This record gives sequence, structure tokens and C-alpha cells, in this order.
Amino acid sequence: MFESSITIKGQTTLPKAVRDSLAVKAGDKVRYVIVDEGVLVIPVRPTGRLFRSLKYDGPPVSVEEMDRAVAEGAIERWKQSTRM
Repeated sequence: MFESSITIKGQTTLPKAVRDSLAVKAGDKVRYVIVDEGVLVIPVRPTGRLFRSLKYDGPPVSVEEMDRAVAEGAIERWKQSTRM
């Protein structure tokens, strides 16, 4: 378990082990997903890195629908990992 303090401006520093685990560095962005059990921190990856990396034969979906699906998948993965 890792922790960090919140500054008077509401800022915090992600501990190095967390940054390493998320594979983020200075200038990268993270997304916070509020769930019943707390908050998930998810790295935001530029969509350009994903271009043509996934096959999808279904109907077109919006960016919002994709973001929702990613967040839901992350929540489900986190819930499964906490059942161990």
C-alpha cells in the first residue's frame, strides 16, 4: 500500500512505485474513476498509440462510449483483483 499527502492546493505526488506500475512519467495524464470502494487511477493513453492495433467489426461507437467501456473494464478488473 502506498500513500501521499494532499497539498493546500489539492495536489499530490504519485509515489514512484505507483508511477512505475502505471508506466507514467512527467507530463502524462491519469484518469480518476470513483467507485463504491474508493478511486481507481488509470493512465490516459493517447489514442494514436492504439490506431489499428485492435480489430472491431461492430457498428461505430463514440469516444464517450469507448471511455465508458474502458472505465467499466478497469473497475471489473480491479474488483476481480481484490477478491484474491
